[in-house]
Formats: sequence, C-alpha cells, structure tokens
Amino acid sequence: MRCHACQSRYEVTPGETIGFRAICDFCQSDLHVCLSCEHHDPQAYNECRESNAERVLDKDRGNRCEYFRPGAGEATESSERDRSLSELENLFKKG
Repeated sequence: MRCHACQSRYEVTPGETIGFRAICDFCQSDLHVCLSCEHHDPQAYNECRESNAERVLDKDRGNRCEYFRPGAGEATESSERDRSLSELENLFKKG
C-alpha cells in the first residue's frame, strides 16, 4: 500500500490490518483513509464499492470504517483532484 499524501510505500501482508490511528512515518498523514482502501472507487456510490460502509465525507482523513482494507494506494488523477479540492475547501472555511 502507499500513503495517499506522500506516496511512501508500506508493505502489508495479506490479512494485516491498518489501525484507526496509524500514521505515515514520513509525512505524518493518516493511513486509515478511504483513498488508501481497496474499496475506494470514485465512480461508485459514495465513492465506495462496499455497500454496507457508512458514508465518509473526507476521503483523505482518518476514519473508523470497519470495512477498510489496504489497497494498492497508487495515486490516481481523481484522488489528486479530490485532495486538492479538499485543501481548497479547508483554506476557505469560515471559523
């Protein structure tokens, strides 16, 4: 799997889980995020192929989804776009 933020590679053995509070050793970003999950699909409903998963709005932030499975984590153009939009939204949020 790869960190969604800095693309650092993490070796994950089959069946291994990533904790809810796991962070990247290199950039300190959350690792248990939708963008790093094998179920994440920008074309699917709620951007998730797991039909029982609860909706998560911030795909690049840590969450407590029980269906999380480490995916390939290769950054896609869509995930880069989503992250950029999220950063812009955070920049212009009213306090």
